[in-house]
Amino acid sequence: MKLLRIILGIVIPPLGVFLTFGVGSTLFINILLTLLGWVPGSIHAVWAIAKHEEALNRESEIY
Repeated sequence: MKLLRIILGIVIPPLGVFLTFGVGSTLFINILLTLLGWVPGSIHAVWAIAKHEEALNRESEIY
């Protein structure tokens, strides 16, 4: 599922962010960046998805 979200984050940035975070500030920031240009939206999406996965992995190591 992580790979699919990253691929969607590259191809359709808001969709990848939506699947990871749902509706929230991260999605709205990504939509704005995507409207400014596909590249900034894609970079933000991949970064946000990777950071979210990293945080989940860190939480699972603690417990």
